[in-house]
Amino acid sequence: MTNRSGIDIPDARGRTGLDRTGRDLTGNPDVVIRDVELLATAWHVLRRTTYDYRGRDGQWSRQQRETYDRGDGATVLLHDPARDTVLLTRQFRFPVYVNGHPDGMFVETAAGLLDGDDPAAAIRREASEELGVAIGELEPVFSVWMSPGSVTEKVHCFAATYSPAQRVGDGGGLVEDGEDIEAVEIPLADALKMIETGEIADAKTIMLIQWKALDTHRRRPLDVTGR
Repeated sequence: MTNRSGIDIPDARGRTGLDRTGRDLTGNPDVVIRDVELLATAWHVLRRTTYDYRGRDGQWSRQQRETYDRGDGATVLLHDPARDTVLLTRQFRFPVYVNGHPDGMFVETAAGLLDGDDPAAAIRREASEELGVAIGELEPVFSVWMSPGSVTEKVHCFAATYSPAQRVGDGGGLVEDGEDIEAVEIPLADALKMIETGEIADAKTIMLIQWKALDTHRRRPLDVTGR
């Protein structure tokens, strides 16, 4: 049998056994995994899984799904409560550019893959690299699957406060990774308007900004009329 990259021999990133993921799943008795094929391993991993699925009518069918596995990620919304601003990133994103975004310059929260770190450590690393911010206390907000039909990634979403004093570096991302990231400071009210206009169109960023607006409203003291 010919040795296969990512299966029998290490791929370009030193990985083997990439066809084993999902074969041992037993949590759903209505799903029986039959085969896992590797379609691509150039950077992240594209698999095609064949499984038998028992529908609500009790009938079994043979199905296939392709999944893109890039690992899990973390993101953080940085908010300055004294000035009511949020600190975001702007960078070129080719996938959105090729799918209709006017120029591909995307405004979003600082984010990155875990790369073996726990979520909190990973987002502290990313905030330092991308925005030059040393984060203090982190507040876990939610963990979500962003594209459950095809992408396996779960994103751990955090919130944290910041101040100008916590801007301890230049940020900008890692040059060796091809990153060219601009820090963008925006009043929270303006960020909400940018969601309405489509200037902010990133899902994780929209969710965190709207969460922050709702959280601020919940924490606001009632006036004497009870409103």
